[in-house]
Amino acid sequence: MAQIIDGKAIAADIRREVAAEVAALSSTHNVPGLAVVIVGSRKDSQTYVNMKRKACAEVGIRSVDVDLPEDISEAALVAEVHRLNADPAVHGILVQLPLPKHINEEKILTEISIEKDVDGFHPLNIGKLAMKGREPLFVPCTPKGCMELLSRSGVTVKGKRAVVVGRSNIVGLPVSLLLLKADATVSIVHSRTPDPESIVREADIVIAAAGQAMMIKGDWIKPGAAVIDVGTNSVDDPTRKSGYRLVGDVDFGDVSKVAGYLTPVPGGVGPMTVGMLLKNTVDGAKRGIVE
Repeated sequence: MAQIIDGKAIAADIRREVAAEVAALSSTHNVPGLAVVIVGSRKDSQTYVNMKRKACAEVGIRSVDVDLPEDISEAALVAEVHRLNADPAVHGILVQLPLPKHINEEKILTEISIEKDVDGFHPLNIGKLAMKGREPLFVPCTPKGCMELLSRSGVTVKGKRAVVVGRSNIVGLPVSLLLLKADATVSIVHSRTPDPESIVREADIVIAAAGQAMMIKGDWIKPGAAVIDVGTNSVDDPTRKSGYRLVGDVDFGDVSKVAGYLTPVPGGVGPMTVGMLLKNTVDGAKRGIVE
């Protein structure tokens, strides 16, 4: 049976480390500040934002709450981002996606100062991530969390074959670049890949980020491989009060009999994403002091 990687426990360790760094910074310089911007009242976005704001409070980061109406103009949102860029008490800016249809997300993300881009989605940060010998100021939180889970579980990446299932800008692409930087040999499998199982089967490390419930089965996995499941999919479950349950992109029961390491859903990658956001914010605050 696979060793289950406990993302909750590892994320709790990271939060403790971040809290200690925040306390040290606050006593000598300033309290790190994270601006969380939400536009409109989408229930799922509000849930995520509240979770991030609560996490800030727990580790001592000052949360700057910016709640904007659904019908705000693109120009007004850009002005809000510029205001936060100029505020020395704000070390990180996060704009919760998706934004309303009338606003160009790419334009808004590009307006965030690269020094405060704690989500790591600025084209310059992604560009530096892709280049040999360059380091981005920030790495996207979920991919960074995947790498941290591997490293803290004692999984060697250097020289290993890694397969990333999915090629999104948020997870698939950046995590493949991080694996490459860590000296893995990387393949990316996506919706147009013929016979994906045969490629996944060669991997020592699998990062599943396709958004397809339980698509990866036990017979796709090389015995002993490390499998990080980024997927969060809801499937109908009449036995639950909510009527559904969350599953990953990996068939957990099946894969756990073959893999060497496996993250559960929920309780695997999810808690790490918020942990990395807090870490990026503190790093931004420390960088401000050095400069």
